[in-house]
Amino acid sequence: MCECAKRVSRRSVLLAGAVSTLLPAVAFAEQPDSERTKTIKGRFEPGAPDWAYLPVDVPRGVREIEVVYRYDKPPGVPGNALDIGMFGPEGHELGDHRGFRGWSGGARDRFTISASGATPGYLPGPVVAGTWHVLLGPYTVSPQGMNYEVDVTLRFGPPGEPIRPNPAPRRATGRGRAWYRGDCHLHTVHSDGKRTPEELITAAKTAGLDFFVSTEHNTTSASLRWGDHARPDLLIVNGEEVTTRSGHWPALGLPPGYWIDWRYRGSEQAAFERFARRVHAVGGLVVAAHPYAACPGCSWEFGYDHVDAVEVWNGDWSFDDELSVRLWDGLLREGKWVPAIGSSDAHREPQPVGLPQTVVLAEDLDTRSVLAGIEAGRSWLAESSRVELTMRAVAGRQVAGIGDRLRAAEARIELDIAGAPGCEVRLITPTRIAHSEWVPATGRAQVRWAAVDADWVRAEVRRPLRTPTTPDTMVALTNPIFLGRR
Repeated sequence: MCECAKRVSRRSVLLAGAVSTLLPAVAFAEQPDSERTKTIKGRFEPGAPDWAYLPVDVPRGVREIEVVYRYDKPPGVPGNALDIGMFGPEGHELGDHRGFRGWSGGARDRFTISASGATPGYLPGPVVAGTWHVLLGPYTVSPQGMNYEVDVTLRFGPPGEPIRPNPAPRRATGRGRAWYRGDCHLHTVHSDGKRTPEELITAAKTAGLDFFVSTEHNTTSASLRWGDHARPDLLIVNGEEVTTRSGHWPALGLPPGYWIDWRYRGSEQAAFERFARRVHAVGGLVVAAHPYAACPGCSWEFGYDHVDAVEVWNGDWSFDDELSVRLWDGLLREGKWVPAIGSSDAHREPQPVGLPQTVVLAEDLDTRSVLAGIEAGRSWLAESSRVELTMRAVAGRQVAGIGDRLRAAEARIELDIAGAPGCEVRLITPTRIAHSEWVPATGRAQVRWAAVDADWVRAEVRRPLRTPTTPDTMVALTNPIFLGRR
């Protein structure tokens, strides 16, 4: 049976705190021991609302629900892109985590949900009777418009054996207080990545990582399964890349299954602050990811008053990262201290995991200690595990490390670097590149410099490319050491 949804353009209502559209409902009758499919057709015009909700009235006795969708993809730019997700009858209003049942964005064209299993990105659980909502998100709509079809299939029968959550441990075998290498932004098949969880773990260990943060787009499904794959020498931290239409923000350190909503824009600052508070309430961190990324909806529009870190280096070094470092440096110069982190944001081969990596001083290899080190800025960034760096400020008997304050106006900066042959070490203060030295072919150097009347000193290690179209590649970058008594 085919049912047609109303054409969606500017005819929209205010739903769930954002401009959204409620489509005509689709109803099914009870049909024990059988299955039934209905097809819904509709159209989005350019300028369509961010979200359209397709209500599906599900009767009792349903074992599994399957959704398959398709839409036309005319050539040209911008093309059509349509995201998809699902909410159960417990609720679909903004922030209503009870009803969230999954999200795949545009990564797949179908999903199933049942008590005994679900497509990655979706949450297994009973298909209870009530009004479910298929969430459609027209990410981009071409000038020709977008025709779409959604097939909803209900399969009746007894529910299968329920799946028990198995999250990863919050602690791994560490070395006590030490520097630990990690990647704070990664994807698997649970969102739009191509690596399986096992493949991601293998890649992380090959990159020399001690921990990584699982940050699937807008879903918690991976956090409930990492215990199936965890190993004692690798800490897996739960997270979510909250993927709004006004910027992406990884939430690091969430409890297993703790979901953060993304259905708001930069004009709805109060909504962002509401969900940032939820992350902080459970001990997590808010990160502004790739602030200058060129993809639609990726540029950061929520400001920096409620973030705990800025991802200034995302994957291979590029002009996007150059702009992010300049932004971060500008915040420091204005007296706003927001620590910098780096992440690979790797989705698939050949994108390398651990390029770059954040090296964190933590009390041990556990989630709470790693997050505390990131939040304090006791970290530096490296292009790989081959790069080793130490930096400290010394004044008499006083010593301060990266992210700390030395309560003296004058200090000796001591930086040791290894694994960076032919690179330039730059010591940067609020006013200038105050000192630079070249690393010899051995890759090792000891840099010593006297800092006087500088509010802070940070370091960059760059590999010169000397081309007009490519910035000198970042090899390592530190958070600042602060000087003075204020």
